[in-house]
Amino acid sequence: MHVDSLKKELKERKYRMTPQREQVLKVFIETNSEHLGAEEVYRYLLSKRINVSKATVYRTVDLLVELGFLRKLQFDEGVYRYELVDKDNKHSHFICNSCGKIYELKDELSPDKILKDYTDLLRAQGFEVNEFDVKFRGMCPKCSKKTRKDK
Repeated sequence: MHVDSLKKELKERKYRMTPQREQVLKVFIETNSEHLGAEEVYRYLLSKRINVSKATVYRTVDLLVELGFLRKLQFDEGVYRYELVDKDNKHSHFICNSCGKIYELKDELSPDKILKDYTDLLRAQGFEVNEFDVKFRGMCPKCSKKTRKDK
């Protein structure tokens, strides 16, 4: 689905669908929301023996953000990370301070549900909310359990 949408979007904007662009998008589809950085995408492609330059990967990731296929995220580690955009599945993130793992918070913890009062207030005051980014930091259940065992 994503690849066909990308082909259509590229054609409408007068870009070509190159094998490299398709491969970069497929990395995000295959890794299923691992919040990869461009460098990690490049290494992933090399590990699959796909010949592509690092500059091409970085440019392609930027283009996919511009076209709305990827969302650019910053988790305060000095590296931008990316995830596939899924307009129907909004979520926030929890970052474990111990192991560094990034968890997606969905369903009852989705930002739409927990921030509804805030967005309603903003809209009532004339603001147009298009997107918001919520990040929680702390310790994941696995690291919390390990810390309790070590004490």
